[in-house]
Amino acid sequence: MKLPSTPAVIRIFRALAIAEAFSWAALLVGMFLKWVTRTTELGVEIAGPIHGAFFIGYGVAALSLWGMQRWPFRVALFAGLSAVFPFATVWFERWAGRQGYLTFPAAGDASQPAQEPAGETAGV
Repeated sequence: MKLPSTPAVIRIFRALAIAEAFSWAALLVGMFLKWVTRTTELGVEIAGPIHGAFFIGYGVAALSLWGMQRWPFRVALFAGLSAVFPFATVWFERWAGRQGYLTFPAAGDASQPAQEPAGETAGV
């Protein structure tokens, strides 16, 4: 079985981070309609499973990138925690991109691991 390339997993991760945030919003609206206005449970019934699927997908993509990109444990921990708080996956995805955790080596350097981002010390 051939695994997806690092650039493909990074693209999937970025898309799932945004989709997970939108599904959080839909679920929050659904919960408002169910518990506050008491008008319908349809929002929770639809948005709940969708959000669950995006949540699991985001977690799997984050774990994959942890191994593929050799993220420090704290970065992987922040990726996982960001899925628990509404809209935090978008913040994490932007932060990780700026810090260099969502980059990949050039085509000629595929055998080299991703460079440690500037300002980071080894072993931290």
